[in-house]
Amino acid sequence: MSTAIGVRRVYDAPSPEDGARVLVDRVWPRGLRKDAAQLDEWAKDVAPSTELRAWYQHAPAKFGEFRQRYTTELEQPGPREARSRLRALAAGKPVTLLTATRDLNLSQAAVLAGLLREAK
Repeated sequence: MSTAIGVRRVYDAPSPEDGARVLVDRVWPRGLRKDAAQLDEWAKDVAPSTELRAWYQHAPAKFGEFRQRYTTELEQPGPREARSRLRALAAGKPVTLLTATRDLNLSQAAVLAGLLREAK
């Protein structure tokens, strides 16, 4: 039985349907208290590199290339292990990947969720 892997903004109020709440940003979200986030994990090791984030800057025209570069980064040993951890977490319950990004469809969380869903 497959479980849901969702994507939400970390600023949104937690929901019982979230399951495990995992922040997938490298930098802590501005203006958010750590206790208010109600996280199960902060998976910095699956976040895009600082260089990739600086290049991308959430420009919609760059999203296709961002997805390719980010997917390549996720094949490196550290991110690959972190992805396996998230996959294992999602094996038994819903998981919600959280990001501070405004446009969820153009975020690393959306790319990562897609990859995790494909791997099931």
